[in-house]
Amino acid sequence: MRILVTGAAGLLGGEVCARLLAEGHEVTGLVHRNPTVCANDGSVVEVATLSGDVSLPRFGWDEAHFTEVATRHDLLVHCAATVRFDLAEEDYRAVNVEGVAHALALAEAGGMDFLHVSTAYVCGDTSGIIREDEELPESGFANGYEASKAAGERLVRASNVSWAIARPSIVVGEYESGAIRQFDTTYAAFKLIAEGRVRHMPAKEDGTLDFVPMDHVASGIALLANRMDDAAGGTFHLVSGQPLPVAQFAQAIGSYPHFHEPELVAPENFDPITLPALERRLYRRVAGLYASYFQRDPHFSDSQFRMLAGRGCPPTGEPYIRRLIDYCIEAGFLPRG
Repeated sequence: MRILVTGAAGLLGGEVCARLLAEGHEVTGLVHRNPTVCANDGSVVEVATLSGDVSLPRFGWDEAHFTEVATRHDLLVHCAATVRFDLAEEDYRAVNVEGVAHALALAEAGGMDFLHVSTAYVCGDTSGIIREDEELPESGFANGYEASKAAGERLVRASNVSWAIARPSIVVGEYESGAIRQFDTTYAAFKLIAEGRVRHMPAKEDGTLDFVPMDHVASGIALLANRMDDAAGGTFHLVSGQPLPVAQFAQAIGSYPHFHEPELVAPENFDPITLPALERRLYRRVAGLYASYFQRDPHFSDSQFRMLAGRGCPPTGEPYIRRLIDYCIEAGFLPRG
């Protein structure tokens, strides 16, 4: 199969390219600022690449090139997205909404199938069981990222292409080793907490986090790509399905004697103005962007993915969290004791 992967130089896109190539597909990676496609282990993935900007109509190409690319691919895997939590609404719209529209236009022009990578957190601030077939909420999103990903999903569902949607939760290191190629997004907040630079976090007693291994997500996307005839019209949670209590996460950090276990404060009693000046700045700039994830309790059902794949995510819990922390120390991202 001839597959075009957008966001191919990204953390998830690169690993998806590596897996699809290993399975014998003819893979083309769409890249933007970074021209190199790498797997999660850091090795270069030898795929053909195209330079383009998803935020522009026709990805910035002329009509002839757009048509040529469209007609020589069978499937478009849309991984390209901005995953930062601190952007203006117009930045989210340009990439996570208009970028989806431009990718759909390419797929439609070539009669390609369309596999869209979204996020499980399009559920917004909803807690409890979140089914894959539930309607998207219209409001209640914690940030512009979640809202823009929900808007992108709506475009996919309203399109004329044959589509499927993959929804990862909080993507972190590989299951067995904890390895991850780059430490960004969630890891930035985790570092500030572990090193004691942010010592207080607002959290509800029943708050949970759904950390999912990178390899489960990438292999799940590859499986959906291979099974598009069966997956068409479906939404699939690529999640752990084993929500980790926030208190247990904090205790896992504190079990390392040279790390700081954060004090979890009831949201109604938390006021960042009362924090020491440096902690207040770091909370507002980084850690606070992720605070909403400590204050909800979604239980993502992945029954539709399990039905299609015949498997789910392996057991996670605290042992897996410790593997993630150990890798952060081994890689030098976190200090040794």
